[in-house]
Amino acid sequence: MDDLGGREFSTSPDNVDVDESADVYAGEDDDGEADGSTVSVPVPELDDQTARCIVQQGELEILGHMPWSSNATFLALARLDGIEATVVYKPRAGERPLWDFPDHTLANREVAAGIVSDALGWNLVPPTELRDGPYGVGMVQLFIDHDPDDHFFTLADDHEDAFKAMAAFDVLVNNADRKGGHCLFDRQRHRIIGIDHGLTFHVEPKLRTVIWQFGGAPLPPHVADDLRSMQAAFEPTIGLPLRELISSTELEALRRRLDVLVENARFPVQEPGWHTTPWPLV
Repeated sequence: MDDLGGREFSTSPDNVDVDESADVYAGEDDDGEADGSTVSVPVPELDDQTARCIVQQGELEILGHMPWSSNATFLALARLDGIEATVVYKPRAGERPLWDFPDHTLANREVAAGIVSDALGWNLVPPTELRDGPYGVGMVQLFIDHDPDDHFFTLADDHEDAFKAMAAFDVLVNNADRKGGHCLFDRQRHRIIGIDHGLTFHVEPKLRTVIWQFGGAPLPPHVADDLRSMQAAFEPTIGLPLRELISSTELEALRRRLDVLVENARFPVQEPGWHTTPWPLV
């Protein structure tokens, strides 16, 4: 059990020892107002550069613990130069051990996923940084204004192109946990966003996703072009920044997956008999 700033966080599957009064839900009730179980949070309209600066440098104030998370996850306010934004903060010390991923590396993987998304120009991951916080170093990510009732299965028909890019992205980063609820529609930026990328970049095939409907189809031309551009400039665009976040063997596995995607230029087909979908689905 880790002591973070005077509060104890278990790294067992039960993961966080907090009072129920510390639990927060970002959202509104049916009347459009915060009820006893929710908190109203600021979601100012920020351009991507300003949002990233606040995520990087903003002073964090914890609003409370976000329940139902596998690891210690907090909703927080980030303030910088009179501007505040809502962020999600996941301290390393609150990550529960997993049998197949090294301990205390999930925050790094979330940041690495954002770097890959940014390098491709796909904007699939909110601004995400590895930085210090009230309970130590962890991942800080911009909170996305979204309808909590939406998920992949409600959004897929209207956003096929975006989900094709997300499917290719998940193959590339070897996402082992693309649940439907990890797909959001950003109501401010009007685009599909993916969250919860802690289970990525494993050296072994781990792809588990709900997005299999494109299996066997050709990659869209712009997706294939972006992947080729990344392949041609791999080292400066993602090789250098990722070396401080994932292992050298994981980085080499990423490069191999990129080479295969570019060569095949098709989405992989779901293989029967393998655990290729996450549970729960949403």
